[in-house]
Amino acid sequence: MLTLKVITENTQEVITKLAKKHFDAQAIIYEALDTDKKRKASQQHLDNNLAELNQLSKSIGQLMKDGNKEAAESARQKVTAMKDGNKQLESDMKAAEEKLVELLCRIPNLPNDAVPEGKHAEDNVIEKTGGVIPALYKGALPHWELAKKYDLIDFELGVKISGAGFPVYKQKGARLQRALINFFLDNAREAGYIEIQPPYVVNADSGYGTGNLPDKEGQMYHCTVDDLYLIPTAEVPVTNIYRDMILDEKDLPIKNTAYSACFRREAGSYGKDVRGLNRLHQFDKVEIVRIDKPEHSYESLQEMVDYVQSLVDKLELPWRILRLCGGDMSFTSALTFDFEVYSAAQERWLEVSSVSNFESYQANRLKCRYRGEDKKTQLCHTLNGSALALPRIVAALLENHQTPEGIRIPKTLVPYTGFEWID
Repeated sequence: MLTLKVITENTQEVITKLAKKHFDAQAIIYEALDTDKKRKASQQHLDNNLAELNQLSKSIGQLMKDGNKEAAESARQKVTAMKDGNKQLESDMKAAEEKLVELLCRIPNLPNDAVPEGKHAEDNVIEKTGGVIPALYKGALPHWELAKKYDLIDFELGVKISGAGFPVYKQKGARLQRALINFFLDNAREAGYIEIQPPYVVNADSGYGTGNLPDKEGQMYHCTVDDLYLIPTAEVPVTNIYRDMILDEKDLPIKNTAYSACFRREAGSYGKDVRGLNRLHQFDKVEIVRIDKPEHSYESLQEMVDYVQSLVDKLELPWRILRLCGGDMSFTSALTFDFEVYSAAQERWLEVSSVSNFESYQANRLKCRYRGEDKKTQLCHTLNGSALALPRIVAALLENHQTPEGIRIPKTLVPYTGFEWID
């Protein structure tokens, strides 16, 4: 969340910047500032009372020693009354603090100056393109038909076991999944990322730390008995490793990678755009996460974008990079680049990665700080990206590399799959 200092010192600038995300911040910003004034007033009143109580308590003993019992009794009664008043002040202050946090959690992150204006995905800026869009043979099939033809993925069996959005991978389809996971993890390690194997469920504090709670609560599967949430991405547990930590400046940037299954309710998802692997409730993904210093975080963001580009190049897929406009960005992001690969059989672009810098927004929730050489502490910047999400990568691989003889496996994947063709 935004720091109170930023909101207080740059009120109008914050309101103006959030308008780029099409968020009308004026009412909630001024409510937050008013709530903070009430909190401070209660604190000041309480501090003054405690100082006076201290003096009164000291005076009672002296008054008794001097034999002035009447004045001592009057002082005792005043102390009792002030203590009762302090309880109310403490209650008021706690209520104001809770209200302030609730308000701050409803305010999105500020967009970076590089974020373009726009309301919808159509307004995103194409930064870069690469790869070659294949010309498929007559009779080429979409991936859900290929999956059925070669017995790779059983969507109906997934419906039987769990419901729509939970496919069952079989034979070479399952081996392709495992191959891609290992390929992505090996590449990440070679790029300097330390591998983590995180839990697949997190507590509410972890969901809050990365901004998934309360903002995206409706998209997360909630285990109500234990009050745990199935992770929507490995970003959540991996970033929360650094919750309530003060890191050493010399250890930054920290680079982690993790494979996990991901679980998303995806409420309201339906229609042709979610057919097959295009949108699932459970899917596999390899994530990259960085914790960095503010002055270096945008250099890290570019390094992450370049790294994801190297992966789609190795997989021989046509791709493009989009710089998201204000209206298409996430609640928590300051700047986001989306990667899309072209699905030749579906004749559409599919998002396969989102790489974002959250600046200090998550770190403020996480209380993730670092200490510099001057011994002062300040908030870190957090970044994350998909490297990569498997479903749409698999869809594009099957569709773009299909031939009349079968589906060709990219050379870089053959050592992982153990086969060159699906036929």
